[in-house]
Amino acid sequence: MDTVTLGTSGVRAEDVIAVARHGARIELAGEALAALAAAREIVDALAARPEPVYGVSTGFGALATRHISPELRARLQRNIVRSHAAGMGPRVEREVVRALMFLRLKTVCSGRTGVRPEVALTMADVLNAGITPVVHEYGSLGCSGDLAPLSHCALTLMGEGEAEGPDGTVRPAAELLAAHGIKPVELREKEGLALLNGTDGMLGMLIMAIDDLRRLYTSADITAALSLEALLGTDRVLAPELHAIRPHPGQAASAANMLAVLKGSGLTGHHQDDAPRVQDAYSVRCAPQVAGAGRDTLAHAALVAERELASAVDNPVVLPDGRVESNGNFHGAPVAYVLDFLAIAAADLGSITERRTDRLLDKNRSHGLPPFLADDAGVDSGLMIAQYTQAALVSEMKRLAVPASADSIPSSAMQEDHVSMGWSAARKLRTAVGNLTRIVAVELYAATRAVELRAGLTPAPATRAVLAAVRAAGVRGPGPDRFLAPDLSAAEEFVRSGALVAAVEPVTGTLA
Repeated sequence: MDTVTLGTSGVRAEDVIAVARHGARIELAGEALAALAAAREIVDALAARPEPVYGVSTGFGALATRHISPELRARLQRNIVRSHAAGMGPRVEREVVRALMFLRLKTVCSGRTGVRPEVALTMADVLNAGITPVVHEYGSLGCSGDLAPLSHCALTLMGEGEAEGPDGTVRPAAELLAAHGIKPVELREKEGLALLNGTDGMLGMLIMAIDDLRRLYTSADITAALSLEALLGTDRVLAPELHAIRPHPGQAASAANMLAVLKGSGLTGHHQDDAPRVQDAYSVRCAPQVAGAGRDTLAHAALVAERELASAVDNPVVLPDGRVESNGNFHGAPVAYVLDFLAIAAADLGSITERRTDRLLDKNRSHGLPPFLADDAGVDSGLMIAQYTQAALVSEMKRLAVPASADSIPSSAMQEDHVSMGWSAARKLRTAVGNLTRIVAVELYAATRAVELRAGLTPAPATRAVLAAVRAAGVRGPGPDRFLAPDLSAAEEFVRSGALVAAVEPVTGTLA
């Protein structure tokens, strides 16, 4: 989509992906502008009263007991942004920052934050101009929102700090705003706080991880089918009636995918030939059960993301009856838990994928394939060290599966004494997703080579389509030892881009 229109509700995961990854423009609907104006009238009325109201005429966090006089309130809002923009470490990826900003704008447009329409319009202008605030890896505890990351974004709206322009050059934010004709905002009561108080960073990373993992789970079903074929296994374990008696939806979907890929194969069913087997090994036979459990975990995570997308996360919030109330909705626990859950599922998928690769390379278990799929074993090492690389990635995946959300640490003079660590959970999940892509790519590389080494047997039509596409993409087939890193890199991109799934579906139809 080229344009995403923001109303007071109704944002979808697809909208986040369009803005974050594909640069879709943002427009604000009339209903959003009206809701912004109405909520602002309530905040202005409260600001004019002598009684202190949290976030409007008081300090923040452990300093919320101080009443702030009217002449100091603009300074208060500027100061919260400046002081909270305290991130450190490497820069966060552009797509993450765009998702972060878009999701904060989504909540602002709900009319529950009390932010003026002109602030929301400036947020949209900055995103549409391709200006990306410099946000750092460390600074969010996932409670009271992703504070430091959001503060760096708010700092750019004020014309302070640094940002990356559409050409990729980092410059002072004031220069970039001026170059695009955008006037810096002058924050008023509650606006600084409203720009910082959300789960937007962790939610944006969750939505993008779900998008990536859906593609990876389908890719892993394909590579598992190729490995089963290369190992001369049986596809009888994929029969729908076997999965119907254990009715997990993800399991059935993965089994159906594998069965579709293997349809018409001349390699399956040879498990009783030279070295008879009653059953294939777990890593082959149980592939749908493991990948299916991950699919069901993805479905749960998507439900949590959908609920969070429907939320207006701020503290305090402006309610429809005109009340401004404090709350704890900024706590990231719901998002943090599923981010950790996905990291566990991804680690297990990586683990079973690596076991199939190892089986393909072991002459004692590969049922007739040469050692390490080498051209001249002993002179050639074949894919021995490709599997080492895959094993190293799996080992790191296991470390990344340790939950961040169980590691609360108190802050703000014990006022904020329990936090979600959701941002940290999201950051490690992004690393896990990248690793899983590489792990699946190594299985693809090994399985395609192994299938081609099965001379005299005809692979499935879907497998032949994969072989043609992957070779056209620069992933070379069997032969003497060569510099492997370029082949593995090409296989990784083939998986990451979705080309693997795209190669299969013209033969199999749409896969789950």
